[in-house]
Amino acid sequence: MTSAPCPFRVNRIDLRVLPMRTRFPFRYGIASLVALPHLFVTVELEVNGQSVIGRTSEGLPPKWFTKDPSTPNELEVAGMLAVIQNAVRLATLHGREPVTWYPLVRQLAAEQKLWASRHDYPPLLWNLGISLVERALLDALCRAWQQPLHTVLRGPALGIRWSELHPSLADEEIPPFLAVPPVSQIALRHTVGLADPLTTADVPPSEEVSDGLPHTLDDCIRAYGLRYFKIKLSGNLEADRHRLASVASVIRQHASPDFSATLDGNENFRDLAAFREWFEALTKTPELKDFMPHVLWIEQPLHRDAALNPDLATAFRNWPEAPRLIIDESDGESGALTTALELGYSGGSHKNCKGILKGLTNAATIHAFRAAHPERDFILSGEDLANVGPIPLTQDLAMQALLGISHVERNGHHYFRGLSMYPDEMDVSKATLAAHPDLYHQLLDGLVTLNIRDGFIAIDSVNQAPFGTAAEPVLDQLPTVKEWILQGGLGALEG
Repeated sequence: MTSAPCPFRVNRIDLRVLPMRTRFPFRYGIASLVALPHLFVTVELEVNGQSVIGRTSEGLPPKWFTKDPSTPNELEVAGMLAVIQNAVRLATLHGREPVTWYPLVRQLAAEQKLWASRHDYPPLLWNLGISLVERALLDALCRAWQQPLHTVLRGPALGIRWSELHPSLADEEIPPFLAVPPVSQIALRHTVGLADPLTTADVPPSEEVSDGLPHTLDDCIRAYGLRYFKIKLSGNLEADRHRLASVASVIRQHASPDFSATLDGNENFRDLAAFREWFEALTKTPELKDFMPHVLWIEQPLHRDAALNPDLATAFRNWPEAPRLIIDESDGESGALTTALELGYSGGSHKNCKGILKGLTNAATIHAFRAAHPERDFILSGEDLANVGPIPLTQDLAMQALLGISHVERNGHHYFRGLSMYPDEMDVSKATLAAHPDLYHQLLDGLVTLNIRDGFIAIDSVNQAPFGTAAEPVLDQLPTVKEWILQGGLGALEG
């Protein structure tokens, strides 16, 4: 790795699709996920005269990026593919001549925003395209220099101008919010979806899952030693009272007494007054009296259209005993987290689907607010988009570790069956297990899945690998996006 910004050329970018199905439905907000396309992005760069390959991938879940109940799933995925393909077009265009990672990503984001504004794509959606391109480029550069993410991001080769991410930072200094060394183990915050069964009694015979992995919440707690939970709620007071009381009962019965939980508001409320009424009613529910003190924060209770309304500043001041609230889906535009913190929110989240530079900017913002307001408790959480291995999971973990986040929502291993969704010819399971013997293990039936011990996963191998993973799956046999569409892939998506 050089001691100065290192230019490269973009030779090609390839998009391929692998359809995946969940073990059982994952209900989040208005959607119930049973199948989705998993998109692989492969870039070929020329770095110092040498050709190098970089990869990233992401599941494309309908409804999360837009939360529009009226749009068919196939149109939702078509929109995701459109913003990704435009980001690829821009990267290919501007990467013909020597470029550096940071200036290129900034240019792509500016032009993508302008393009998206003409097509009515929301920031959270068009940022997805940028995030996939920047991750694939970053993976290639880490491999070219044979350095892990935490080393590359601390060095000058990417050309990052830290002062442009936040004025409190100096370009020539390593940002103080980057963990040294990166976190070596992370606790899983287990997702409890709106339809997840809590005990065997909740599972109808027609919906039983017998695939060697735990299905119900009580079985998951026993099998994995879970101590952190993320519980999705509907916004309907009576339904949420019953659901949360049932979840709390299972957690208290099976988990360690020092468990912690977060609640996902799923954008269910249109104003803070309605949310406050709902929350205060929950806290007065006798069955939840001993549970609510374990709640660390509530994620995105207000719909994104109302979550950053300037009037919220007064509403927050008039509710000094409010729980800690963070934004997630509202974190689309640049500066959204700053606006949220100024209004009275306690923080935001990092997930790679929002972008690497976005995550670094948010971490810098939280760091600056902590310095300026030591009396307040600010949060940078780690959330999930059903990341599966080997690529999106490990790349996200590498970023979470670098940001020093100690517990992260992880649910890809729960809603998908380990690495079983990959065809044998891709050689994913064997290669991933060899590359990450601390993160993965093999069950007696041969399934390779996450190795969760006492609620934690070990990620030393993630921190040592180029951008999280040393595994390089063979993708040539997968259909391109065009081939997948012509094969009827969009029409096969289920609601």
